[in-house]
Amino acid sequence: MSSTVATHDQLNEPDSSPAPSGPAAPAPKAKRPRLYVLDGLRLVAALGVVLWHWLGVERFPAVWHGSPRHLMTVGHWIGAYSWTGVELFFLISGFVICMSCWGRSVGDFFTSRVVRLFPAYWVCVLLTSAVLMIVPVRWGDDVSRPTISRILSNLSMMDEPMGVNHIDPVYWTLWAETRFYVLFGVLLAVGLTYRRVLAFCGIWAFLALVAMNSNFPLLSNIIQPGYCWYFIGGITLFLMYRFGQNLLLWGMLIFCWLIAQNEIRGIYPGYAWGTGHSLKWSVVVALTTAAFALVTLAALGAFNRIQWKWLTVAGSLTYPLYLLHQQLGWEMITRVRRYLPPYPTLGVVLVTMLIAAYLVHRLVERPLAPLMKRKMEQAFDQVRRNGAPAGDKG
Repeated sequence: MSSTVATHDQLNEPDSSPAPSGPAAPAPKAKRPRLYVLDGLRLVAALGVVLWHWLGVERFPAVWHGSPRHLMTVGHWIGAYSWTGVELFFLISGFVICMSCWGRSVGDFFTSRVVRLFPAYWVCVLLTSAVLMIVPVRWGDDVSRPTISRILSNLSMMDEPMGVNHIDPVYWTLWAETRFYVLFGVLLAVGLTYRRVLAFCGIWAFLALVAMNSNFPLLSNIIQPGYCWYFIGGITLFLMYRFGQNLLLWGMLIFCWLIAQNEIRGIYPGYAWGTGHSLKWSVVVALTTAAFALVTLAALGAFNRIQWKWLTVAGSLTYPLYLLHQQLGWEMITRVRRYLPPYPTLGVVLVTMLIAAYLVHRLVERPLAPLMKRKMEQAFDQVRRNGAPAGDKG
């Protein structure tokens, strides 16, 4: 989310299907309650990214008609570090994607990702583009004024690998998530077992270490050595959740944290540039450690008593809020700020964005998801029916 993450964000899909059998697969634990707390943590992560862009970034004083650091000192210092919500997003994504894939086919996985990601994304791209084509450019360059070609390229969600500027900078995390999906999809095609998932995590970690100093851009682009530790950590925590703890899994998790704390040294200076002042490495590491700790506690059942149904609604707001908040949020802030003090402005804009996120969920995602799912399932049924080699009479 950070400009990433996010968030990917992901569905907390219940793990309802049986684990594939395998000689090395331990018996799964009895089915556990839905992890509602992950929905809540996803929203916390999204709000962290929102506060980073709205309060932490100092480079665009026109947004607040002044410096957030001086107008909202406490808010700014919270926002200056809250971009670490992206790391929390990636941890949750590793956990949830592994959970949602278990016992499913590649077609099921592909369908679930398309249905989950694209409807809201298309609407948010078009809505943000429409606003940015009408309002004057305010953020120091002309990148925010989209062209038709740029809008169309963004609708593919592949604008980053094509080298096209994002309509909204937050879309960068979608490409990070997509690369993770492709890697995990390859494993899913081979077949998920406890042993294979462990091997996948180990191989991915090793390749990430190789990529760090290999001067091999293609490898680094696929492996993501800066962020893969959160995805791998999330997968490891899912294995703990489903099959129970052991020393190997704890070793993998701790290893991911050790490498992540080092890698974040190369990430946080960019955020320090955005804030206009230095950031403390110790605070950044404490927050990323807290992200590991929270998802670990969730995986180990510490929050199983939290069965608040409203957290599902909160989680459903995460993705559209993430997609909408930066450019549109800045445009709203600069106008509301003319009439209200800073903190009331923040409250009004945040409530408005949450309402907009709910409307996207309610009016776009909920009606379109079942329709798209049916059409995708029909497409994969056709692929399977016509999948025999030419001339095969069987």
